[in-house]
Amino acid sequence: MVQSTMADRARKPATYADLEAVPEHLVAEILFGNLVTHPRPASDHGAAGTSLSHELVGPFQKARGGPGGWLFINEEELHLGPHVTVPDIAGWRRQRLPPGAATSAYFEVAPDWICEVLSPSTEKYDKGDKRRIYALYGVPHLWYLDPRARTLEVFALQDQNWLLIHTFVDQDEVCAPPFNELTFSLGLLWPFDDPTEPSA
Repeated sequence: MVQSTMADRARKPATYADLEAVPEHLVAEILFGNLVTHPRPASDHGAAGTSLSHELVGPFQKARGGPGGWLFINEEELHLGPHVTVPDIAGWRRQRLPPGAATSAYFEVAPDWICEVLSPSTEKYDKGDKRRIYALYGVPHLWYLDPRARTLEVFALQDQNWLLIHTFVDQDEVCAPPFNELTFSLGLLWPFDDPTEPSA
C-alpha cells in the first residue's frame, strides 16, 4: 500500500460544491476525494460512443430485434458512496431502477454495464480510479472503447477483480457479455474512417 504524504493527509476531500463550481465546458468528477476535470471529448470519441449506443438501444432498450429490458444513458452522473463519476455510457437492467429514477438529477444505483470511451485526457482515470470504484460498487460489466487504437476491450467482474474476456479490433464482429444476443461489426463505430471508394 502506498503511504500518503503529510500534504495528502492534510488535503480536504473535494465536495459536491467544488464540483458544481467547475465551468460547464468541463466534465467534473470526484474520485477518492479528488476533484478531477477534463474537457469534453473530441468528435471521434463522441461519434464512437453514439454509434455504440445506437447499436444497443434498439434491441436492448426498445426490444427491436432483441430482448429489451435495459435503459442506457450517456454521460449520466453517478453517486457511488463518496465518489461522483460520469461514465460515457451506462446501462441498467430496468428491474433494478428505483421509483423516481426518471426525474433524478443523478443515479445512486450502480449500473449493470459501463462503457468508457478512452481519450488522452481521461484514460488514466478510466483505467485507474474509476475502474477501482466500479469494482468496489459491484458493476458487473465494463467495456473500454478506444477510437484511436480501434479496439474494444470487454471485462467482467470476478471477486472484485476485472477479468479481460475479449479484445476486438478494427472490423471484428462483436458478440460480448452482457449483450450476447447481439452481433455487430466494430467497424460501425468508426464513422470518421474514409468512405469506401466506389467500384468502377
